[in-house]
Amino acid sequence: MYVEIIAALHKIANGDFNVYLDFNLDQRNGFKELADHFNHMVRQLQQMEDMRQEFISNVSHEIQSPLTSIVGFTQALQHNHLSVEEKNHYLSIIETESRRLSKLSDNLLKLTSLESDHQPFEKNQYRLDQQMRSIILSSEPNWSQKDLELEISLDKVTVWADEDLMSQVWVNLIHNSIKFTPAKGKLKIQLNQMGDKAIVTISDTGIGISEKDQLHIFERFYKADQARERSKSGSGLGLSIVKKIMDMHNGHITVHSEVQVGTTFSVILPIA
Repeated sequence: MYVEIIAALHKIANGDFNVYLDFNLDQRNGFKELADHFNHMVRQLQQMEDMRQEFISNVSHEIQSPLTSIVGFTQALQHNHLSVEEKNHYLSIIETESRRLSKLSDNLLKLTSLESDHQPFEKNQYRLDQQMRSIILSSEPNWSQKDLELEISLDKVTVWADEDLMSQVWVNLIHNSIKFTPAKGKLKIQLNQMGDKAIVTISDTGIGISEKDQLHIFERFYKADQARERSKSGSGLGLSIVKKIMDMHNGHITVHSEVQVGTTFSVILPIA
């Protein structure tokens, strides 16, 4: 019995989680309960290892794609017969892919920091409506270029939250709505106070997300199959960062969307 436990622990220490203890015959001595807890621990460790492997695989894939483009177009630039227009086009692609790598690296660092004990989390009292209005105004070059119709309704709401982290939430959601809404579309942003909660809704008339994809939209690296254009320049990390920040604030975020109709993100943030 003890030999089995020690052998199983050695396997786990070496990264082998394919172990299972069965002490049903020793139920009177409490070993069945021990075995149940042990097996549950092993299943949890295996799940964490699977998630780690998947995360590494996804990161490798996301890095490899822009690197392949950069190498390919760099090699193409070495040919002397290219016109100035072709060279500028290739350089533009290299710049875009380089920025994509930089954004991926930045998001990975943000997500790692948020999930560690080193992320500064300092709540303070501030006006949420003023923060959101500032972000909307700073995004003017993006929405004015598309000639989007904006409908803004922001109640005066004071919250107790980490201002810098919440700024990342609004920047991500608002920029996504602008990015995936076609020209002449509409963007609606509302902020209301209901009891001890601030309710924010950000709606667009963009390409939308399928019901199936809405179930996974906050997962790391997830990209909607029905809306690849929606995420073609992203890493699939933005919304997982948003979800993590909301969890840290004991808040909630939900999505409702219809393909080719639009998307609405709803955020519920405790005021205090």
